[in-house]
Amino acid sequence: MDSKEHLSATNPEVTNTPGVEEPVQDVAEGDQMEGVEATEEPAASTAAATATEEPEVIALDDDNGKGSMPPPPAPAPKRTKLTFVEHLKSPIVTLLVGTPPAQSTLTAHQSLLTMSPYFARLCEDLPTKAGLYEIRLPEDELEPMGCFLQYLYTGDYFPKIIKGVSGEDTLEEDPELEESTATDKDGTQLLKHAKVYTLADKLGLEELKTLAHSKIHRINSTAVGELEYARYVYGNTDTKDVTIRAPIATFWAHKSYVLRHQAQKEFKDMILDFPQFAYDILTIVLDVKEKEREKRAESSQAGAASSQKIGRKRPRMSVSGPGITDRS
Repeated sequence: MDSKEHLSATNPEVTNTPGVEEPVQDVAEGDQMEGVEATEEPAASTAAATATEEPEVIALDDDNGKGSMPPPPAPAPKRTKLTFVEHLKSPIVTLLVGTPPAQSTLTAHQSLLTMSPYFARLCEDLPTKAGLYEIRLPEDELEPMGCFLQYLYTGDYFPKIIKGVSGEDTLEEDPELEESTATDKDGTQLLKHAKVYTLADKLGLEELKTLAHSKIHRINSTAVGELEYARYVYGNTDTKDVTIRAPIATFWAHKSYVLRHQAQKEFKDMILDFPQFAYDILTIVLDVKEKEREKRAESSQAGAASSQKIGRKRPRMSVSGPGITDRS
């Protein structure tokens, strides 16, 4: 089976009910969702993969991890010349995310939504008169959509990139998690940012894609967590998207020794479900072997050439005479 096609765009239904006054919604995302009004209903949870033994934390590095760590991007989206107050004066649009019974309602200002080319096209069908403007998004998930809205209002989304104790860039702690966010044991944190990445790609926001990808590179995870992340990426991104796929293949090409001890079953399932994943890893491994062989050949040739140059420039002369000993 080849990798799945890129996450298909939804066909949301745009409706309006003229004359209905805007409802005031509660905030669903907590303190992290400043400026976003929401009423959340329970969403289906994703079963997390667990390791049979205490997982080894895979730390990031420059060469054998997820590739060179990208610098923190400028997170602020491209703003129009409107002031923030003018944005707040624009009509309120209701977003119905997901499907019942797990459907959630989010609201946002139209002028901010139209910063996304995807929503700009949808908002063209909205009426100009006051009313209740609704856009249905049955195939989208609440958390990444909430991160998108938070990004529109604040230029970033939780957790933010901050300076760690030793001065390195890291992600701020999530108080809602039972364990420290320093180690992502089951891939939950990686999946969060991967879903923001794919949503940003769908909405046409390159700045948000860059921000999400940068946060992915600042998460330490386990073998099981990394495979959960790889499974989502290979199942929901375009085969030509090397920005997010290539670091995954590079990571496993250099960390394959972990597979035999912690995630052999998960790795086997991943290989069978996504042959492209195996091909990408094998290509990198073979490229490395080929470069090593070329270096050895160059070293051998250089050594042979050096040996030919080293020696006597002329043969010793046999000298005989009083007081001279021939040592040839």
